[in-house]
Amino acid sequence: MSFEHILFEVSDGVARLTLNKPPVNVLDIAMMREINTALEGLDDDPSVKVLVFEAAEGSKAFSAGVDVSDHTADKVDEMIEVFHRIFRQLDALEIPTVAVVGGAALGGGCELVLFCDMIIASEKASFGQPEIQVGVLPPVAVVALPGIVGPKKAFEMVLIGDRIRAAEAERVGLVNKVVPTEELRAAADEFVGKLAKLSGAVLRLTKRAVRIGSGGSFADGLDAVEELYLGPLMDTEDAHEGLAAFMEKRAPVWKNH
Repeated sequence: MSFEHILFEVSDGVARLTLNKPPVNVLDIAMMREINTALEGLDDDPSVKVLVFEAAEGSKAFSAGVDVSDHTADKVDEMIEVFHRIFRQLDALEIPTVAVVGGAALGGGCELVLFCDMIIASEKASFGQPEIQVGVLPPVAVVALPGIVGPKKAFEMVLIGDRIRAAEAERVGLVNKVVPTEELRAAADEFVGKLAKLSGAVLRLTKRAVRIGSGGSFADGLDAVEELYLGPLMDTEDAHEGLAAFMEKRAPVWKNH
């Protein structure tokens, strides 16, 4: 399967999806459509035991997030549908998922990472949800993040929008393991290799069991936040002002409505 913005291959039980739009792997609608295509039917192959998300060599960031120009009124409905389809597919995916993060994971890039079952990061990695600073909010993060880092830290991350470094991300439970930058590839391969050696069927059932134990419905939560995003949020003047200011490289002038 050939793509323009991602690389995708399956080998020895491991499916690797590589964001291949350096330097910062901005997620535009075309790229997100490719990710969705790669995810389709992945569970149908019993030989696949784990899915790995990573950035192409030479990337300065895992992903700087969703293209801000795709948030504007003429594109936002399509963007939300395509972007959230990624998470609906990941939510339904039975195989474990691992994100390998060597740089910044911001906005939609951070949401993609935090939604993976496990994260291996380099000590130079950072994570952030800066959407509030351009007048919008991160729907996936507001639904999923409180259950990962707790509500207090989740509020801080989505209401202020500052980045956190890898060490703090590990401390609050967002990241499984932090390693020196030069050891990231070897550490990730070792981590993923442990999964690839196990029973694919049992891995799937165990993941399902963890979800049952966690309780709550991501799908219902995301549906509710999606309605809020496309309705009340996009009806505010500040959402459009924040996006316009970003693209015009100026400070936003908030009207607070």
